[in-house]
Amino acid sequence: MQLKQLPYELGALEPIMSGQTIDFHYGKHHRTYVNNLNNLLEQQAEFMAQGKLNKTIALSNQIKFNGGGHLNHEIFWESMCAQADSAIPDSGPLHDALVEGWGSIDGFIKMFNMRTAAIQGSGWGWLVYNKRKDALSYRTAANQDPITDVSPYVVPIIGIDVWEHAYYIDYKNARPKYLENIWRIINWQKAEERLIAARVESAAEKEAAAKQ
Repeated sequence: MQLKQLPYELGALEPIMSGQTIDFHYGKHHRTYVNNLNNLLEQQAEFMAQGKLNKTIALSNQIKFNGGGHLNHEIFWESMCAQADSAIPDSGPLHDALVEGWGSIDGFIKMFNMRTAAIQGSGWGWLVYNKRKDALSYRTAANQDPITDVSPYVVPIIGIDVWEHAYYIDYKNARPKYLENIWRIINWQKAEERLIAARVESAAEKEAAAKQ
């Protein structure tokens, strides 16, 4: 696994998220997840080659934690953009789906912030597309659990990290303030692209299932 380059400069999200925070979060925390994951996968391959199934299984939780940390952060970084490029949609499929689910985009943001601020300890708040319902919904995940562990039928659209290292440098212990401000740097265009792609994928899966 490799650490992708950020889609913007370290200071691009200021003043909402400082370059220092991104340097610390991306350059240290995310990089550590990637390094740990690669080391664990190498160990797993060695144990498998040696037929040491018990040791292979023992690595599963660590692989899940570091792998989830890597995947979640890739989505997180791409969920944001410079404030000048963050435009809340007033039409289109994402706008319509949010209005259908929560009455308005403001209503969605209020719900998201309230439920995500209440996460105990470390975790993530997610806007997801539910393939079964063909609708957006909200989910939380603890620690670095991948959102697909919560339900295999959901596709991440926007993910917001509420581990303390995501906001402590800029907001200290004020998680609600961090959540209030982060919507000013959300990449709504990327979120809509994810929604459209998820709907196409879901339709293709249903068509393939119908042919079986």
